[in-house]
Amino acid sequence: MTTTTWTDCDIRQTSLEEQQLYDHLLYCVQVESPSQMIERFQKLLLDGSRYDEPKIWMALEKLVVDKQAEQDFKFVLNRCCHILINRWQLQPQLQVAIPELVEMFENLPSPGIVRSRGAKRMRQLVELFVETEQYVTLQRLARVMSDTPETNCSGTKPVGALIQRYPYLYEHCLLSEDSSYEHQQTVRQIQSRIQRRFELDLSQYVTYQVRCAQSKRSQPKDAPPKIIQPVKNPTLLSDRELGGALKQFVGKVQGSNTHRDIAQSFITHTSQISRYKDFKDDLYEYLTASIDPAYGKRQFNERLHAHLKSTLPNSDAQKPSEFMILRTCSHLLNFLVVESPQRPNHFVFVDLITNLGATITTVLLLKIVLLCRKVKPYLEKRFSILFNHYESATRDGVPWLIKSLENLNVAFSIHFGSADVSCLSQIM
Repeated sequence: MTTTTWTDCDIRQTSLEEQQLYDHLLYCVQVESPSQMIERFQKLLLDGSRYDEPKIWMALEKLVVDKQAEQDFKFVLNRCCHILINRWQLQPQLQVAIPELVEMFENLPSPGIVRSRGAKRMRQLVELFVETEQYVTLQRLARVMSDTPETNCSGTKPVGALIQRYPYLYEHCLLSEDSSYEHQQTVRQIQSRIQRRFELDLSQYVTYQVRCAQSKRSQPKDAPPKIIQPVKNPTLLSDRELGGALKQFVGKVQGSNTHRDIAQSFITHTSQISRYKDFKDDLYEYLTASIDPAYGKRQFNERLHAHLKSTLPNSDAQKPSEFMILRTCSHLLNFLVVESPQRPNHFVFVDLITNLGATITTVLLLKIVLLCRKVKPYLEKRFSILFNHYESATRDGVPWLIKSLENLNVAFSIHFGSADVSCLSQIM
């Protein structure tokens, strides 16, 4: 007998034994404390011995000795972990147990010290589990659920330790191919909570900086300085870098127009265009307006023009459709950032940052998303590819990536989140 478990990525058949195991854990996690559940999890799924419910152990033993266990047990174990995680994350006082659960896999019992064939096989499968993508996503989730964001700027720490700082990466870095609907909802809830916290911190920091600037302007030179409660910069950018980024993302950049104004004007203009070829030509002008001419003339503008020209050439005479615009923008992000995990070449992106800086490079990407908002998840995916690629690298090794991740976090919070930086208009 089987039941069907649906996910966004695939359809797996859930056996009767699996369902017994899941139902057992679902019941236990509702009535037991996290410490009791961790002890139960250790006995049942890591030790494979001395479990006090023979019926559940027999169901598990049948799963681990199955001929498909080497391919399928990683999904079972992952689901067991998430049954606990989904419950604990709903209550702030229980969330500390999530990193503890994941940490258990770092001290596994040896496969060779049990007599039971099922227990020995299970320990072998658990050792294989820690080499899977499912376990990598669990480790990332544990970092996200740690008490505080990783703000230690030590350059020797790995990039992966910063995952909590970037909620826009969560759906791409914390979900694996077998993630259940419940787990997807859990990740979205965590994402929303941490995103709101960052947006509030950013809003308070900006308000503090504006108050300081106004006080400095209005205060007589010989008057004692006005005491304003300081607010910490919530990013890993310096105050100067963050100030420059805010000026670019929300300030006036062409006359009295912001990037949002320019994007809206471009959308209005191109809605009247009858040929896709003309749309691409105008898109080229729209993008290169933000590029330093000295840099653009060297090679970049020519490569950008060639890329656009080669995009959907058979549609040049057609009126640009929403699909064609979406396709054009997604191809542009491949070209400007990175194409895929299988082809993680990102020379253009590094060259842009090296020559223009992380903020202006982010502006270029933001302009694309502002004119085609449906491509935002695609840009997030490009950055998750880079994050995964450099996850074990030290921060000192890829400072350009850290600055890019931080700039994008600020840009998204302002344009697609609820960060309130309207007070900046008083000093810009």
